Amino acid sequence: MNIGELAKRTGLTNSRIRFYESAGLLQTVDRRPNGYRTYPPEAVLVLELIATAQKAGFSLDEIRSLLPPDLGQWDHGALIDTLRRKVADIAALQLRLKQSKAQLVALIEEIEAKPDDIDCAANARRVLSHILGKEIEKPTMAAGDVKLLGKAKRSRSLKAS
Repeated sequence: MNIGELAKRTGLTNSRIRFYESAGLLQTVDRRPNGYRTYPPEAVLVLELIATAQKAGFSLDEIRSLLPPDLGQWDHGALIDTLRRKVADIAALQLRLKQSKAQLVALIEEIEAKPDDIDCAANARRVLSHILGKEIEKPTMAAGDVKLLGKAKRSRSLKAS
């Protein structure tokens, strides 16, 4: 079959099919004398396997190492081991995401618990001190800082003129 028909059958674009071929994932490609690619019927299965594996989180390198040159020669043990490792990777990622979510929810609650009598900067120091477990000092300005601020204001007003 030609690339257009393969694209219709798999729902992939021609360029995606060519990409998989150039990446070494689709190895069952022949060329006609006119240079057009021809694909055997099993190319549909290979492309569906690639797409499914990518959706499951496999990298192209992982997929390349799993796909046998001939689909009739799967290494059952290696396939099962790789799938189990991916499941473990996903479980670890889910745990990290759950922890991140809990931290963000706690941060939102802490920020929303701002006392009415403090401004946003003071609330930020309060939240940071709570998160870090120590008091955050209020920033102070030295005499030199005041001079720098004055110069910055003057230079901005000169530029605006």
